[in-house]
Amino acid sequence: MSWENNVRRVVPYVAGEQPKISDVIKLNTNENPYPPAPSVQNILDNFNISKMKLYPDPNAEVLINAIAENYQVKPEQVFVGVGSDDVISMAFLTFFNSQRPVLFPDVTYSFYDVWADVYKIPYQQIKLTEDFRINPDDYKIPNGGIIFPNPNAPTGVLESVDLIEEILQVNPDSVVMIDEAYIDFGGESCLPLLKKYENLLVIQTYSKSRSMAGMRIGFAIGNEKLIRYLNDVKFSINSYTMNHLTLLCGAESLKDDNYFRSCTSKIIETREDTKQKLAELGFIFPDSKSNFIFASHPDYDASIIFEKLKARKIFVRYWNKPRINQYMRITIGTPEEMNCLLTALQEIMGELNR
Repeated sequence: MSWENNVRRVVPYVAGEQPKISDVIKLNTNENPYPPAPSVQNILDNFNISKMKLYPDPNAEVLINAIAENYQVKPEQVFVGVGSDDVISMAFLTFFNSQRPVLFPDVTYSFYDVWADVYKIPYQQIKLTEDFRINPDDYKIPNGGIIFPNPNAPTGVLESVDLIEEILQVNPDSVVMIDEAYIDFGGESCLPLLKKYENLLVIQTYSKSRSMAGMRIGFAIGNEKLIRYLNDVKFSINSYTMNHLTLLCGAESLKDDNYFRSCTSKIIETREDTKQKLAELGFIFPDSKSNFIFASHPDYDASIIFEKLKARKIFVRYWNKPRINQYMRITIGTPEEMNCLLTALQEIMGELNR
């Protein structure tokens, strides 16, 4: 008998390409084009490196207290992890233990089915409507839990808080997770619903709107009992998940709200300008409320445009998957980067017309 017979085999998540070449325009992983809050640099400059010989605070109090204060909840309602991926993975392991399937959309963040496979969780992918929207009636069936991003990835479509509440109302026996990785780019958070629904878990991240993808900070806010269960699982696996420097930088980042809002406002403004210019070129896309646009052109193959952009050192995201194989996900960069993209698209379309 081969040892390989006992290996847990899954098809892994494939992250966006991280190019090793220089002088690229990187619009493929939804990173923020602007740096973190300036005061974060002060933390980096003055950090006492000798602290690295000691274990960090397993309770992450400095970060949790800062998040709790910022979002006006109790510290006991906050859970932190190494990026929202770590937080969601831990939540899958903690809450999705029914024999019934977990529900999530068919076009959504492609890590969800990977986690379900890793943890051997049954799941059902619910088809979005033709315009990539959630039909709440589809989630009014027996299930072992529900998760979806809002705004959705990779479409950028934002659902209303009323729709989320409609789903919560009919699923009191399931944990409902709303992945709000992109909520700061024009959406309304469902955090206020926490006062009414103890089975709601809201997940956010520092990777997008707070320009700290490289620091890996994610967090969940929910009922105190939910958070206690999450911590029980975390401390059963690895107590020291976040390092000293990350905890301090994460807490510091929350102090400069003006800078935060300035960055998100610039991205929103650039996104809306890019939408208009893409539409003028004939591209179609859902009305994104995220820091990316999910664009298709009726006259040109998305995979060809993707490759031609890459040849010009402009990286966007493309998936050769059913329903979305004619779409590219384009991260919103600086205005200068988006102008370069638009110029390149015009050139490519001209080449393809010859």
